Amino acid sequence: MTLKDIAVHLDNTDACRQRVEAALAVAAAHEAHVTGIGVLYQPFIPAYAEVQIGLDLIEQQQQIYRDALNEIGAGFDTLAQAAGVSAGWRIVEGEPIDVLSEQARYADLIVLSQNEASGDMLRAGHEMPDRILLGAGRPALIVPNIYNGAAFGTRILVGWDAGRAAARAIHDALPFLRKAEAVTIMVANPEPGEQGHGDLPGADLAAHLARHGVKAEADHTISKDVGIGDLLLSRAADAQADMIVLGAYGHARWHELVLGGVTQHMLEHMPVPVFMSH
Repeated sequence: MTLKDIAVHLDNTDACRQRVEAALAVAAAHEAHVTGIGVLYQPFIPAYAEVQIGLDLIEQQQQIYRDALNEIGAGFDTLAQAAGVSAGWRIVEGEPIDVLSEQARYADLIVLSQNEASGDMLRAGHEMPDRILLGAGRPALIVPNIYNGAAFGTRILVGWDAGRAAARAIHDALPFLRKAEAVTIMVANPEPGEQGHGDLPGADLAAHLARHGVKAEADHTISKDVGIGDLLLSRAADAQADMIVLGAYGHARWHELVLGGVTQHMLEHMPVPVFMSH
């Protein structure tokens, strides 16, 4: 896999510039094109409410939102030109999660923020990274709230549990892994036996990645008193990792698909950009 098309969400939150800068940095490293996606949210308004509010007022408000997105798009163009990156942007009307999930399918990667929950007049909803991860069918790079524009992808920690989601994430992340100076495969509380990780947890994966030109080191830790999410975060700090690769595990709950505990823990506490696939 190569990275040639990157999508990034554009809105009017403080986090927007952070994820745009991250997307442009990735694009510059991989000679990729970046498409900014501004979502013009159209809330459902019952007919009786339309009469009370007035269609003219609704249309005026939508125009304000569109003007704001045009201004954000112009700023995106300026940043892309300064970075020397091929880029363009568009405004798409609809429900934000649906729009971004759909637009992500025309890209190799979508860049989102850790918390896209508050302060944005252009959309609604507070579970966007979660639901886009589970519904888009594309990997996502999640930019933490504390991201300060520093380079990332030099030292990568890979969370490995021998599961489907982790295998998918590692394959999708190969463009990053090949460029990294150091890759650590971390297995937390490995299970022995035929269905487990074998006598050398992570060794088979390290050998596989080596055939793809990735210099990876297998590591594992055992602790029954600390959650797996915290074990991964602790090991990332020890390894001075500036990026984490992790499978986004989801499970069904009634009619929804929700994130598993380790995935949700990482989204809540990530110290560095996290690459996830489901």
